[in-house]
Amino acid sequence: MVGRGVVVLAGLLAVASVGRAADSAPTAVVRQFNDALLSVLKDGEKLGYSGRYQRLRAVMQETFDLDFMAEKVLGKSWDDLSDADRTRWREVFSEFTVANYAANFDRFTGQQFEIRGEEPSANATVLVKSLVKSPGHEDVELTYRLYQVGSRWRIMDVFLKGTVSEVALRRSDYGSVLERDGFGKLVDVVRARIADLAAGRARRDQP
Repeated sequence: MVGRGVVVLAGLLAVASVGRAADSAPTAVVRQFNDALLSVLKDGEKLGYSGRYQRLRAVMQETFDLDFMAEKVLGKSWDDLSDADRTRWREVFSEFTVANYAANFDRFTGQQFEIRGEEPSANATVLVKSLVKSPGHEDVELTYRLYQVGSRWRIMDVFLKGTVSEVALRRSDYGSVLERDGFGKLVDVVRARIADLAAGRARRDQP
């Protein structure tokens, strides 16, 4: 199912503020995103889906490199797209990514998020490690990979349990649709999933 892995991922995330003064630039970016998630969780029912979407869209455009991720999730198929289709894909990918969070971060139930440190990684990237604590559920490890774009650090991938790449999961899902049905069908499938998320039909699996 397209996007299934990231739906589970989004459903497990939650946040709390710890140690701001010591934040490096990459950690500060992750914390900025987490603060927005906390705000959306606490105001989720009052905001409704549309309000949550608008609030998250603004912060995700600042903290994620959604265009980079849109390209990478298509792998080699990206090279075969026209400029118009690349623009079309960036738009639908960005909309789905934000919609996924907006649909699933709808209420606060006492979740906490701890940043556990950061370390350098391959190709001048940095990993920011974290732990999600959700009452009544097992703690979940989340690791953000960031790289520097100009003067800013941006999130380029998220790893569930420290190893399961969001980009890789989506590439697997999208690749099967592309191979079987082509690019136009992939866009239709993702747009249908966005509609389901907006209508509350694509609920997350319980962690």
